[in-house]
Amino acid sequence: MSLKAGIVGLPNVGKSTLFNAITKKNILAANYPFATIEPNVGVVTVPDERLDFLNELYHPKNLVPTTFEFTDIAGLVKGASTGEGLGNKFLSHIREVDAIVEVVRCFEDPEITHVEGKINPIRDIEIINTELILADLEIVDNRINKIEKKAQTTKDKEAVLELSTLRKIKENLEKGISIRNISLNEDELNIISNFNFITQKKIIYIANVNEEDAIVGENEYTKKVDQYAKEEGASTVVMCAKLESELSGLNNEERISFMNDLGLNSSGLDMLIKATYTLLGLKTFFTSGVDECRAWTFKTGMKAPECAGIIHTDFQKGFIKAEIMSYEDLHKLGSEKAVQEAGKLRLEGKEYVMQDGDICYFRFNVTK
Repeated sequence: MSLKAGIVGLPNVGKSTLFNAITKKNILAANYPFATIEPNVGVVTVPDERLDFLNELYHPKNLVPTTFEFTDIAGLVKGASTGEGLGNKFLSHIREVDAIVEVVRCFEDPEITHVEGKINPIRDIEIINTELILADLEIVDNRINKIEKKAQTTKDKEAVLELSTLRKIKENLEKGISIRNISLNEDELNIISNFNFITQKKIIYIANVNEEDAIVGENEYTKKVDQYAKEEGASTVVMCAKLESELSGLNNEERISFMNDLGLNSSGLDMLIKATYTLLGLKTFFTSGVDECRAWTFKTGMKAPECAGIIHTDFQKGFIKAEIMSYEDLHKLGSEKAVQEAGKLRLEGKEYVMQDGDICYFRFNVTK
C-alpha cells in the first residue's frame, strides 16, 4: 500500500522548496502566490536500516523499499472554499490524499513576501483549517437537503442514521471543529466513509524555520504551532525547507557528514515520514530472499491474511499459514538457519496480528 500525503499551505511558506528537497525534483518555487498551479507528485523511498541489513545478508537481485507519495498542492487563500484563488482545484486534489502535511512559515525574511503581511503561524493555520471546514460543511449541507425528506418520511434506518450523523457533524463544523476531532461511533464512521471529508484526514504541521532554529529544534513560533497541534491531537515536525534542499543535493556520505557538522541526528524528511507513520498507525513487514528483499507497509491491527493480500489477492484468498521470524531475532542471530535452530521461526495462522519488523513467507493455495 502506497501512502499519499498532500503538502498544503498558504503561498510562499516553503511548500515547493520542501517538495523539491524531499523528492529531489526541481519544480517552480517562486516568490509569488500560486507558483504551483497543478499538483506535482513525487514518490520517495522510505529509509529503513532494517532493509539495508537484509540487503547485506541476502544480496538479492532486487531490493524494493516501501514508498511515500507526496503531492504538492497549489497554495490557497481566504475564500478558497467559495472558489477564490485556486480554491476549487485545491480542494478537489486534497480529497484524494491519506494525510495532510500543512507547511507553516515560522521564520522572518524580508526578502520573501507573506500573502497575509506579517508572520503569524496560528493565523495561517486557522485560515487553511477554516477553508477546509467550510468545504466539508458545504458537502454536509447539500447531503442533508437530499436525505432529509427520505429519512423523515420512510424511516429508513440507514437514512435516519446518515441524517443524524450529518447533523451532528454540521453542528460541530459550525463551531470550527474538524471532523477528525468529533467523537463518532463505528456505525457513524461507516455511514460517512464514502464522503471523503477533508477535515476527517489526519494532519501534521511542518514548522518551516531558518537553519539556526532547525539546529536548535524550535523557536517562539514553533512553540505556538506545537501547542496548537497538541490541542487537536495532531503532530508537529520542525524543519528548514532550505536546509533540506541543500541536503538533497548531496550523496549519502556527504549528507551524513554535513548533518553531523550541524549536530542533526536525522533529516526533516526522516522525521516527517516517522511522524506520518505514527499518526496513521502504519508499520512495516518484510519478505526476503536471494531474488528479492522488499518492505511492505500495513496498518496496525491487520492480520496475516490481510497482509498477504497486500502482496497479491491470491495470497489472501488461499492463505494457509505464515512462516514468520522477527527482524530483531534475525539481526541478533545472523542467519535464517540460526533463527530456526533457536526455535524462533514460527508458523502463524489466520488470526495472527502482524507486528512491525515481521519477516514473512506466506503459504497459500488457490484452486481454479
